[in-house]
Amino acid sequence: MANMHEPKLISGNANRPLAEAVAARMSMHRGMDVGLVDARVERFNDGEIFVEVFENVRGEDMYIIQPTSNPTNDNLMELLIIADALRRSSADRITAVMPYFGYARQDRRSKARTPITAKLVANILVEAGIERILTLDLHATQIQGFFDIPVDNLYASPLWALDVMHNFKGNMEEVMVVSPDVGGVARARDLAQRIGAPLSIVDKRRGKPGEVAEMTVIGDVKDRVCLIVDDLVDTAGTLCKAAEVLMENGAKEVHSYITHGVLSGPAVERVAKSVMKNLVITDTIQPKAETLTCPNIRIVKTAPIFAQAILNTWNGTSVSSLFNHKTLQPIYEGVYSR
Repeated sequence: MANMHEPKLISGNANRPLAEAVAARMSMHRGMDVGLVDARVERFNDGEIFVEVFENVRGEDMYIIQPTSNPTNDNLMELLIIADALRRSSADRITAVMPYFGYARQDRRSKARTPITAKLVANILVEAGIERILTLDLHATQIQGFFDIPVDNLYASPLWALDVMHNFKGNMEEVMVVSPDVGGVARARDLAQRIGAPLSIVDKRRGKPGEVAEMTVIGDVKDRVCLIVDDLVDTAGTLCKAAEVLMENGAKEVHSYITHGVLSGPAVERVAKSVMKNLVITDTIQPKAETLTCPNIRIVKTAPIFAQAILNTWNGTSVSSLFNHKTLQPIYEGVYSR
């Protein structure tokens, strides 16, 4: 049964434009002004975070829109403190909408005497009073098991399928999906199956941490339009190198579809100078000015899918329906033609 109260949104400082876009989209769906709850998230002179909510939230269904992107620790603390403020103000249910889940890369002990920070963050979020997580493309889907609360992990693949079928209409027979490493094969295969394209893999071997010694292409990419698919791009060194290797193996064009554009350090400059024709990312992480002006980086909006997921969570309908690109088609009407 639908909640008696309207869903209420609140945002930290991590990606305010995305939060406002989600609110605007929900306003369109509801036929009324949803808006963001009036609050201030500020810092004392020593950097301590202070939160004050100016509206009554007692008994309300609250959604905190806050990715934990760079600066990761500050944005994570904002999320926790907002959750604590809402819990102490008697909010009925608190859902953390984390478009980008930071620390997800530390999901296992890869060496002796290292932490599993993704599990630590999961524990902290639950302790802060958060009762549900809504996110997009977790680095590893098993992170859902780190939580003892519901986790709705949306997938970018249905969105990429719409984008590919729209932008490569007429030459889909040339398209080949490429996984940049063996670990990402499941993600790449999912997109390949959705659009009816073959799959290839770039096998990389590291000489030492952070450096790729050798790359080998598994599969015939000659005269193919290659689409590299991954969940995040950080410094873009490996991604740009993979694009070069594909071109050296006869690829016609190389495009990349990466969900989270972390793009730290020299990443944008590398992408601008690379052989990639396009790098397509989402706005889960607020793009920097240099990202917005880079000629071969294109940003796909996620407000429609998050707004619909929030509404489905609030009214008790299926979130997994958004895993189907045919379901997303009407949500993205006007962006991608039928």
